[in-house]
Amino acid sequence: MTDLVSLPQEIRVLALAGLLQVLQIAAMAIPANLELGPGKTLSPRDPDRLGKPLMEQVRPITGRLHRAMSNHFEGLILFTLAVVTVTLSGNSSVFTQTCAWTYLAARILYVPAYAFGWMPWRSFIWLIGLLATALMILASLT
Repeated sequence: MTDLVSLPQEIRVLALAGLLQVLQIAAMAIPANLELGPGKTLSPRDPDRLGKPLMEQVRPITGRLHRAMSNHFEGLILFTLAVVTVTLSGNSSVFTQTCAWTYLAARILYVPAYAFGWMPWRSFIWLIGLLATALMILASLT
């Protein structure tokens, strides 16, 4: 069994990013279930039964939490690729570790930025996470 202390920092951050995704799912699903009721959320969600997409039937903040969650799924794919390439290439460094923590911090800040409509800060926060990820991928190639 691998000692947690010996895990690369990037792997630790990836695990924390996964836990953040779980929290985002809960932060969206709990209010969505309360707002929509079990008749809709437990149903097969057939379009003719729902009338319109579920996220169009919830409060705006719940819809924003759903979009922030979906956005993190997309970002997590690239971040996972970055962590894997850095780790497998043996190019972990203080730089890539800083990029990983920067990604996680940006993703944490992105949730309230999206939920509360912080314009234009939400886009800047998103860009910081994307740039940190791209820099990690580039670092894995050196």
